[in-house]
Amino acid sequence: MTNKLITTSPTRRSVLTGMAATGALLATGTTPRFVQAQSSEPIKLGFQLHRTGIGASYGRWYERTATAALKLLNEAGGINGRPVEILFEDDGTDPKRGAEVVEKLATQANCDLIFGTLFSHVVMGSALRAGELQVPYLVCSEGHHVASGALNRWTLQPGITDVKSQVQSMAPWITSNLGKKVTMVFPDYAFGHDHRDFFTAAVAAQGGEVIKQVAIPPTETSFTRYFPQIPSDTEVLYHVMVGPAVLTFVKELGEFYGSGARPEIFGFIDSLEAVNIASTGLEFLEGTHFWEGHPRYKQADAAEHETFYRAAVGVDDNGASVSDPADISTYGHMFSTWETLFVVKAAMEAAGYQGTADRQKVVEAMEAMEAMEEGVEHPQGPKVFNGKTHQVFGLQSISKVEGGRLVRVHQTAMEDGFYPDEVDYTTQSF
Repeated sequence: MTNKLITTSPTRRSVLTGMAATGALLATGTTPRFVQAQSSEPIKLGFQLHRTGIGASYGRWYERTATAALKLLNEAGGINGRPVEILFEDDGTDPKRGAEVVEKLATQANCDLIFGTLFSHVVMGSALRAGELQVPYLVCSEGHHVASGALNRWTLQPGITDVKSQVQSMAPWITSNLGKKVTMVFPDYAFGHDHRDFFTAAVAAQGGEVIKQVAIPPTETSFTRYFPQIPSDTEVLYHVMVGPAVLTFVKELGEFYGSGARPEIFGFIDSLEAVNIASTGLEFLEGTHFWEGHPRYKQADAAEHETFYRAAVGVDDNGASVSDPADISTYGHMFSTWETLFVVKAAMEAAGYQGTADRQKVVEAMEAMEAMEEGVEHPQGPKVFNGKTHQVFGLQSISKVEGGRLVRVHQTAMEDGFYPDEVDYTTQSF
């Protein structure tokens, strides 16, 4: 990958300047003077939402986050001086229904583009139809499907990093600090297979070995029969689970090991998204580590834009809803919908977007993007976009459970997640 690196720690002055500019727009409702609205008709963005099915906990917070970002965007003048609407449509976290939702949003609702999909199998089942309909399809997933070249030029992932980048950047820390003999527990579908394949390779590159791979159906509701498969000489147990049974998974894992000896445990926050760490039965997680895309608990060094973002999406310093402390957010992932919306704004304005006839111009404008500065529009951190592979790269956090909170103990560098390009979508026809 040949993208230029960007500064990973913006100055306090730059952050405050950006927030002040946003605040001024919000206070006055003024459209920036360089934007000339060519139409008063709203821009319509389709949102393929996991409102039901195994992705429902994510969908709930994806909708809230996108709605908060939309409010901010419209109060600051919209896109090209035009108001923006988001049409949410439930896909049931189902691949077949996902393709139907894409068609409905693109043809019946005549949306200018579609975004929001998280679960990899739904992305894989929907992106082909988006390509056939020639509608920009921006996924808020983590699978390697986009950057692998498996999809099409209309599909991009500009708001969140992919599993290959994530595990590659974290493997050196895991093998240096926790152990080199790893057992993996993962969901048996595309997202889990990315973990299986790329983390196994990343561990081997560090002189370690994945000695056992335990695949579990993502709709499983009890997990005790899988845990005896974990070899006794495992030094690190790596887990990533998804769906409504994640609390059951972590509780049963704790019951399996009890108070006796156990390996070091490293989990992806997916296994704990929307779950209160203080829940009864999770005490064993104390001292274990998690990957976080965006730290759930507000960190001591949090910047001003992080405070702004939490307030906007209605999340407190513990990662729970400000209106209900029992309602835990999917904080490690939901930023992707916020950031993707502001990428849409930047691309449409760069393309001089007027209507659906300009959809191709939007894709080309995104392909030309490189650096994305950390700030209000990108609260998770700075990003670098690779226009050839349609994949964004960013920073990863490793957090430790300390006193019932997740405390970041390591943050990767931007270049830790780079890997050689596997596709050049810009050479493909539309």
